[in-house]
Amino acid sequence: MILESPSLTIRPWAPADAGALAMHANDRRIWENVRDRFPHPYTRADAEAWIAFCEEQDDPARNLAIEAAGEVVGAIGLERFDDVHRNTAELGYWIGAPFRGRGLATEAVVAMTRYGLAHLGLERIQAGVFHWNDASARVLVKAGYTLEGRLRRHAVKEGRVGDVLLYARVREEASPGE
Repeated sequence: MILESPSLTIRPWAPADAGALAMHANDRRIWENVRDRFPHPYTRADAEAWIAFCEEQDDPARNLAIEAAGEVVGAIGLERFDDVHRNTAELGYWIGAPFRGRGLATEAVVAMTRYGLAHLGLERIQAGVFHWNDASARVLVKAGYTLEGRLRRHAVKEGRVGDVLLYARVREEASPGE
């Protein structure tokens, strides 16, 4: 699966991406805003292991690279829930520091959301954002997501207890073609 938008391409990871992935992912500011399963420091060995893991996945949208101007600049993915929540997925994404502030995260979220609603049979895509991550909250709002609630004291990151803001986009809110 490859998604093209005006400024970026969303595509599967390739072994050649390991260097760029390790360079951009090895950023404490990214780690502070994602789940603990994301390592820090982020090494080349972590990048190679991640890419190998992604190559084994059977879900085409689970974990993808964001490429801009021929360089991997971040990551995005949809993790589908199961059982009675099987038509819902959680969205996750990050952009490397040199590429922030250019609208790439918003563009990637819009493209991935359209794909999930139009081609994966999803009814709902949601994203949880730590309350201290204003930039990610702005990305979701610009991409058409609605703040549905605040999960108080829902997460612990590096010993810090914090709230999680829950944003979502549902099929009936999608524009034609989504």
